[in-house]
Amino acid sequence: MALKYVLEVLDAVDSPQASGETIRDLFARYDWTNVEVRTVEGSQGKTDFVKVVIPGTRGKTQGGSAPTLGIIGRLGGLGARPEQIGYVSDGDGAVAALAAGLKLADMHRRGDMLAGDVIITTHICPDAPTQPHDPVPFMGSPVDIATMNAMEVDAAMDAVISIDTTKGNRICNHRGIAITAPVKEGWILRLTDDLLDVYEIVTGRLPVVLPITMQDITPYGNGVHHLNSIMQPAVATSAPVVGLAITTETMVPGSATGASHEVDIALAVRYVIEVAKLFGQGKFKFYYESEYRRLCDLYGRMVVLQVQR
Repeated sequence: MALKYVLEVLDAVDSPQASGETIRDLFARYDWTNVEVRTVEGSQGKTDFVKVVIPGTRGKTQGGSAPTLGIIGRLGGLGARPEQIGYVSDGDGAVAALAAGLKLADMHRRGDMLAGDVIITTHICPDAPTQPHDPVPFMGSPVDIATMNAMEVDAAMDAVISIDTTKGNRICNHRGIAITAPVKEGWILRLTDDLLDVYEIVTGRLPVVLPITMQDITPYGNGVHHLNSIMQPAVATSAPVVGLAITTETMVPGSATGASHEVDIALAVRYVIEVAKLFGQGKFKFYYESEYRRLCDLYGRMVVLQVQR
């Protein structure tokens, strides 16, 4: 049923008037009021940051100890107005995150409550700028990446899935979704069986892994090329971060309209929801802790890669 929620979110944000209040109103239709909206002014405009909290039965918000999953919808903007008319491909990460939140809120209302808390964050901007990038133009943002991380990476998140449109490249020639290796404090770690298992169950296909490099996990603004912003939450937290990319076979600019595939966004929604169910129950590993500790013992910590230069 994930597609239903994707369509509702898309319908809500495909407008020049889309805002954080639009999202608050959408969640209110499901009797969900735990939605925080904050407007932030940047050098190229403003955007509304949205935070939705879904309490778990044994979550920290209820005084429990179940781990908290963070779902971050990464994007520059939902639209590039006035340069482009309509919703742009870059918005798919935000739509996926919000649709997952809407689905979880509806599940909670019906009595299907997860064990752990889930925190969903993203931002809503219908008129973001564009910027040059190779091989296709990037969507820009009214605010810088440090502001995004400050607003979207919550200290309560014990693990993070960062969802981002990742279509403007030649390194992942697959339409659908792809996952990255987990990143923790500057270390790119091997994929766990749990990450791969959920991918296979949700898609019914063999896993597709998006390759990332050391430079992709360094902070923006350091003068080196980044695939996109999918791994930028990893520079702002000690929690493990996994990228969930919405991908295509061909290079598609983030500023392109008519380029979103609702069923692919729904795949991303189903993936994060299944992870959320298991993670809150303590049945899902984002990384192998013993291997991470061994790497640190042998070669030291890699937090230097999280530091802005």
